[in-house]
Amino acid sequence: MALTLTSSCSSLALEHNLSCLHKCSKEVELKQVHARMLKSGFFHDHYAITKFLSFCLSSSTFSSYAQDVFLNGLDRPDTFLWNLMIRGLSSSDQPQSSLLLYHRMLSSSAPHNPYTFPFLLKACSNLSAFQETTQIHAQIIKLGYWNDVYSVNSLINSYAVTGHFNHARLLFDRIQEPDLVSWNSVIKGYAKAGDMDTALTLFRKMPAEKKNAISWTTIISGYVQAGMNKEALQLFHEMQNSNVPPDKVSLASALSACAQLGALEQGKWIHSYANKAKISIDSVLACVLIDMYAKCGDMEEALRVFKDMNKTKSVQVWTALISGYAYHGLGGEAISKFMEMQKMGVKPNAITFTAVLTACSYTGLVEEGKSVFYTMERDYNLKPTIEHYGCMVDLLGRAGLLDEANRFIQKMPMKPNAVIWGSLLKACQIHKNIELGEKIGEILIGMDPNHGGRYVHMANIHAMGKKWDKAAETRRLMKEQGVVKVPGCSTISLEGTTHEFTAGDRSHAEIEKIRTKWRMVRRKLEGNGYVPELEDMPLDLVDHEEREAIVHQHSEKLAVTYGLMKTKPGTTIRIMKNLRVCKDCHKVMKLISKIYKRDIVMRDRTRFHHFRDGKCNCGDYW
Repeated sequence: MALTLTSSCSSLALEHNLSCLHKCSKEVELKQVHARMLKSGFFHDHYAITKFLSFCLSSSTFSSYAQDVFLNGLDRPDTFLWNLMIRGLSSSDQPQSSLLLYHRMLSSSAPHNPYTFPFLLKACSNLSAFQETTQIHAQIIKLGYWNDVYSVNSLINSYAVTGHFNHARLLFDRIQEPDLVSWNSVIKGYAKAGDMDTALTLFRKMPAEKKNAISWTTIISGYVQAGMNKEALQLFHEMQNSNVPPDKVSLASALSACAQLGALEQGKWIHSYANKAKISIDSVLACVLIDMYAKCGDMEEALRVFKDMNKTKSVQVWTALISGYAYHGLGGEAISKFMEMQKMGVKPNAITFTAVLTACSYTGLVEEGKSVFYTMERDYNLKPTIEHYGCMVDLLGRAGLLDEANRFIQKMPMKPNAVIWGSLLKACQIHKNIELGEKIGEILIGMDPNHGGRYVHMANIHAMGKKWDKAAETRRLMKEQGVVKVPGCSTISLEGTTHEFTAGDRSHAEIEKIRTKWRMVRRKLEGNGYVPELEDMPLDLVDHEEREAIVHQHSEKLAVTYGLMKTKPGTTIRIMKNLRVCKDCHKVMKLISKIYKRDIVMRDRTRFHHFRDGKCNCGDYW
């Protein structure tokens, strides 16, 4: 009876010591618990050692202490404890520590088991360490684990992650019956590299009964990352028709595709599905939902998602909402949320500052933007990056403060990139500063000779100054270099189908009906005083009729015309444009919104335009 009581007391004392571990926030506190465990003899108990090391490895604060105890405080640790340490360090913020520890394991002649190599290869994947992967591969063969499925799958994943697909594919093809992990690993590797043709071929070959949520998510997210969003949504619909229910990650990928396409109705359906399936809206899903609604032009719904979050909102969620306000040119609202998040004790990060500065730039809030920029380092110890400097140049340039923007660039602590010079060049064109524009254009073409837009802006600036020869020379140089300007492209989503139009497009199945309808629309516009705005057209195309004919074939005009044809009166028309909307199309959208009593929401390369009753929310400041 006394022995049972003593054993029970000892067990209670051990559990008390282990429970104290979770109260430790400083190393001095951890050392006190460690000392008590040593004094009580608990460090001879394998269970106690495992719990102690596991706790230390779960925190980056104590991982180095775990290594010290393991290497200097234990006598001949067994394979389980070596694996425990390697696994913990491979998932830490210093995965190379697990590889260094493995060298100690080899020198101590500790035996391996099937779990040793997957943990090591996880570290190699996290580090994208190809040479170390090949060395561990050699160890796997040497020690006879060549047929161990966990080790081989980990090798496939590590080779794929490091970009050596020939190695990964060779291993995969040698497996007689690849399991789920084998398939997912090799598909993930090709998808990550952007080789979606091979990834999809493998996905189609994968037996249907083996496909799980990870398999579907891997291929869907691969298409999203490759910018092939229509294909991503098609695969998501296939997933719904399979026996595999979407998880949070696949939903997030599909919502990202909807955001890029401006496919609001599909995005709403996915949101509704998540609610019906009782999938909790965590921080990640909240971010993609807010981003989707914002990029599809529905800020009211984006704000509703934000407000419906019951949990403490992360900085990422606040930033997603502020970015949404920036897209929509709602600078005041963006700054208001920026102030509110700080009052709530949420510290803004570098991305938050980019969002706020962008909002200021799009709405001409120059002084507010300057104030936000200078608080970064002063109040938050965040060094502005080149993106933040770019926002400031854009802010000053849009406001017409071209000399100040130029001086700001000269004082930057880093070399300005092509994006920053391009922003100022565009501002010079808008505000007709020919002298400065020509200087910057020369710098930019030398720095970024393969970007068609640089030549076009430069040619237009020459043409503004009536320097027709120089304008023609710039276009000739562009042609000689083989540089092509990105064609304008607009999309409109109707009844779950995305319709795409390019400038002068004749590929759409109903193009003749669209062109006939546009001529009718144009006559109505002209009856209401419409005269084409040709300022954004290439000025060195001297023929006025040629320029006018081109402007009437812009992709957004085709898209809005199709929207008028296919939707009921009063329905909001939503259009996505890959380039900045030109002055003429902006003018046309305002007139159509008034004449046809339609709300038109257009997202161009940088922001949203909400047209209603002949006005745009941008106030013609874009």
